[in-house]
Amino acid sequence: MTVTLYHNPACSTSRTVLNMIREAGTEPEIILYLKTPPTREQLDTMLATSNQPARTFVRPKGELYTSLNLADKSLSDESLLDAIAQHPELLNRPVVTTPLGTRVCRPKELLFEVLSNAEK
Repeated sequence: MTVTLYHNPACSTSRTVLNMIREAGTEPEIILYLKTPPTREQLDTMLATSNQPARTFVRPKGELYTSLNLADKSLSDESLLDAIAQHPELLNRPVVTTPLGTRVCRPKELLFEVLSNAEK
């Protein structure tokens, strides 16, 4: 199974999910999204395969989130994804993509929904 992890090594949840993937016997493709951000098209695909709202992909912490007024519930999915595309630090992490779909793995147990061989 091909597994892609959009990873921030400074994030404990992201490190935990990476370990869970490896414990399931898979070595993921690791994308350090702050260095290699997903394109707007990739964000669209992630959202379409996630079964999660676009707002789930936005990290609701930090000054940038506040200054861009991203808490505004009237913002469209497109506006939220545009903000992430322009400012990759807004991507909530970790994001895992597999043939079974995409999940923002917060909480980390959401990994089980897209990684069939992971032990719960």
